[in-house]
Amino acid sequence: MPIRPAHSLAATAAAVLLSSLGAAPPAQAASPLHVVHPGESIQQAVDGARPGDIVQLLPGTYRESVQISVPNLTVRGIGPATVIAPPSTQAQSACATAGHGVCVTGTADRIVSGVRIESLAVEGFRKNGLSASRTDRLSVHRVLVRDNGQQGISLERSTRAVITDNEARDNGQSGVFLANSVDEEGGALDTRGTEISHNRLVGNRIGVVLRRTRELTVDHNSITANCGGVFVVGDEGVPRAGSLTVRQNHVYENNKYCPPTPRLGYIQGTGILLTGAEDTLVTGNRVEDNDGASEMSGGIVLFRSVVGSPSSRITVRDNVALRNGPADLADRDTGAGHTFVGNTCGVSEPTGRC
Repeated sequence: MPIRPAHSLAATAAAVLLSSLGAAPPAQAASPLHVVHPGESIQQAVDGARPGDIVQLLPGTYRESVQISVPNLTVRGIGPATVIAPPSTQAQSACATAGHGVCVTGTADRIVSGVRIESLAVEGFRKNGLSASRTDRLSVHRVLVRDNGQQGISLERSTRAVITDNEARDNGQSGVFLANSVDEEGGALDTRGTEISHNRLVGNRIGVVLRRTRELTVDHNSITANCGGVFVVGDEGVPRAGSLTVRQNHVYENNKYCPPTPRLGYIQGTGILLTGAEDTLVTGNRVEDNDGASEMSGGIVLFRSVVGSPSSRITVRDNVALRNGPADLADRDTGAGHTFVGNTCGVSEPTGRC
């Protein structure tokens, strides 16, 4: 079916709905609007769009994977009633073949910049709900990613992203996953100020995983009912992971059991864990009621790296860490220069950190 023009009745309805969500209606936007109805192709609209356009999805279920490589494109739904779900037949796009829902993909020579994904749900895909690689200034806002086989939201080799006000629920791996690369060794990526904030991360394996990354902030997130809350993970690569801030998050009751893997023991009851990182600030968080018997269990935990690289110069300051087991604050690392100051807690390893 053809895509309706912006002046259609459907576009007017979309404008009213957008206004109710607090967003500027299309009539006030300078960018051309491509309105997509259930049963029509999002991919067709994306392929026909130019930089700066808006692809507006009306409420309903769209059974397809969507590949985006157009810079400065906005793909916007009308909240969680706009659902992107796996197709009934296998499509031939690279995104669909990989098993992802929405892919924003650049190359080493052509970074995709300024893409915005807003106000929709991505659910039930075999791998990642939203998978981004080689992007700059990607914005993911008010997106629900749930029941995906691997990551809810995954970013690799991407800089200056803003991941805000999303919900990641019951994904097989991380709610939000940020890495230099998952399939190559190397030093940590300077994300140039990526922000992961005001998200709700529930029932995943790990709420937030930061793997071989630097220069970013994780703040004001609600993280609960996962096996682990926040994992900052580095190794022997240079530059080292770290130089980042984890602040003012509520990390509580992450007591789901996740079995061991070939590289890592089982995970249960871990609030915030740092391993193989440097120059990282953990401050102003509430870390409560994370309890387990894993070697990684506890409230805020400094843990030895699986490749033997100790952390260095981790600052744990002004956090409230209570009723975590076996300890609220635990330094199980062999590194040096760590600072614990101003925290409210009951039990620490070693003693004297509260």
